[in-house]
Amino acid sequence: MSTKTTTTETFENDVLKSQTPVLVDFWAPWCPPCRAIAPSLEELAEEFEGKLQIIKVDIDQNPQLAQRYGVRSIPTLKVFVNGDVVHELVGALPKPALKAQLVPFAK
Repeated sequence: MSTKTTTTETFENDVLKSQTPVLVDFWAPWCPPCRAIAPSLEELAEEFEGKLQIIKVDIDQNPQLAQRYGVRSIPTLKVFVNGDVVHELVGALPKPALKAQLVPFAK
């Protein structure tokens, strides 16, 4: 399994009602740091399969979600558990740092 994409219309089912923790990547195609971490997120989606989902939100196509969750710079990564934001990361981190931040949520 790899990362998924969600929209304003599907966010509630994909993220808020998810039975597993979800890392939401708020990004945009024109953002170099967002593109830089994309391969790491794909790899982590494979590594955490069944334990943690990684879902991407293009903020240009879904500005309501970015506004609702207070995204001021990208990439912004938010971990949702049972519909609540429980952890946030801002900026491009190397894969080992990303993984270390996510391990506690991947159950």
